[in-house]
Amino acid sequence: MVDFPRCRVSTWEDVDRWADRVGEQVLAAGRRPDTIVGLTRGGWVPARLLADRLGVKRVYSLRAQHWGVTATPSGKAEVTEGPSGPVEGQQVLVVDDITDTGESLELALARVREGRPARAETAAFLHISHSKFRPDYFGEEIPKESWVWVVFPWNYWEDLASLAERARGVDPDRVRAVLRERCGWDVPPEDLDELARWNARR
Repeated sequence: MVDFPRCRVSTWEDVDRWADRVGEQVLAAGRRPDTIVGLTRGGWVPARLLADRLGVKRVYSLRAQHWGVTATPSGKAEVTEGPSGPVEGQQVLVVDDITDTGESLELALARVREGRPARAETAAFLHISHSKFRPDYFGEEIPKESWVWVVFPWNYWEDLASLAERARGVDPDRVRAVLRERCGWDVPPEDLDELARWNARR
């Protein structure tokens, strides 16, 4: 039987709330960074939103990989590209969207520390309690018994395409029914139509 994760579709309102919470935690701790490093790809948007709230002008990227196909680990996490700029002597905040296994953020922190920053801390918008790595700051904690695959606004279409393919239904109504029943994701019919248009153009 094909495996389907339970899904939670987040909104931009959720994202703003998490960004506010993390930003407030950082400022309350008196730990405003002068550099933010966002993990590609999930950490890019959170990193930029935190930079906006904290007034940080220097934002770098770092490429870490773990999840391949939606809700399917692609193996051991690895950092394939280090920080896109120097961090020596800087106060650094390393940011990702979620700590599920926590491996990506943990490895990213270790790579950043190789650059000899003055300080390096971590943040994630969401933290799953079973993660082996706990970030210094996070916007919301999800208990391990309530694990869900979080569909963020920045990977909505990618996740929808992956799960629709997994449903293997030619009929959009059938795909929608499978995702509703198996994932708890009530996909608007017009989104499946839009997905079909994107797929036809690729």
